[in-house]
Amino acid sequence: MRKKYRFSLRGRNVWIAGHTGMVGSAILKRLKKEKCRILTIEQSKLDLTDQSKTENWIKKNRPDVVFIAAARVGGILANSNNQSDFLYDNLMIQNNIIKLASVNNIKKLIFLGSSCIYPKFSKQPINEKQLMQGPLEETNEGYALAKIAGLKLCSYLNIERKKDFISLMPTNLYGPGDNYNLETSHVMGALINKIVNAKFNNKKEIEIWGTGIARREFLHVEDVA
Repeated sequence: MRKKYRFSLRGRNVWIAGHTGMVGSAILKRLKKEKCRILTIEQSKLDLTDQSKTENWIKKNRPDVVFIAAARVGGILANSNNQSDFLYDNLMIQNNIIKLASVNNIKKLIFLGSSCIYPKFSKQPINEKQLMQGPLEETNEGYALAKIAGLKLCSYLNIERKKDFISLMPTNLYGPGDNYNLETSHVMGALINKIVNAKFNNKKEIEIWGTGIARREFLHVEDVA
């Protein structure tokens, strides 16, 4: 049986990387209830793909805890048309932060990914043993590969250097701060957009991508936080 414990945030410097995104803003809202000092930095002021600048910021602000919610994200269309960007940008962002957290002795790190890391034809319900046991969904393979790499890096550092770095892989998210652009949104945002537009324009039907066979699971972003 795993030992249960609570990691106290009281008096800690807690950095939310990606605090303006849907997940990051939900974590920010939740952490305001804790007695900790919340650290944030705008994307326009710090390029997280730049290791040197990221390290300088970390050394200056000295976080104790890091939530990695920063990522290049998008739906099926954006992912499938920009696989190289989704792979490269996410590898650079997460690996910079995770590595720098290790060498700068950050106490705890939480890396957020996605359930798309699991094989396309995973058995239902999916369990952790199915990771890397089959081909990924082709349309977001670049993003998924990056997230798998981040998960493995955290796992190796946990085993080899006893770092308290963990990974959370939520399912399809929705809620405040969601993206409703049909070219870059995830499934729930796209569905809401299509249904609302159909209602306002008196359309009798909408087009939904896919065969109708795939099963999707949804989770409210504030429940993740």
